[in-house]
Amino acid sequence: MLVVDDEQLVRWFLERALKKWGHDVTSVSTADDARSLLGKEDFDVLFTDLRMPEGNGAHLVHEVSENPELDIKVVVCSAFVTVEMAQGFRKRGILTLKKPFKLAELERTLELCSN
Repeated sequence: MLVVDDEQLVRWFLERALKKWGHDVTSVSTADDARSLLGKEDFDVLFTDLRMPEGNGAHLVHEVSENPELDIKVVVCSAFVTVEMAQGFRKRGILTLKKPFKLAELERTLELCSN
């Protein structure tokens, strides 16, 4: 799993929870770092913020979800996801997790990723 968020606390929380549940996790703070890893390593799930100072998470979501060579579930983790945005993402097969989120919400989202 790949976690992309400029907030260190969010990366730490996601990484810790996902590892506790037995997942291999790589975390980075920029969309550019994520892009370089996506070309080199296989990930099942991408957790990404939308707003980051270095590189736009929304562009990363679009690039990953539109790339047929990448077989990866995308989860947008953002405080700025509106109901309309979530519906639009859902139509494209992208899940959303609104910050701040609880551990149970993360777990439910993971379950949806495996369906």
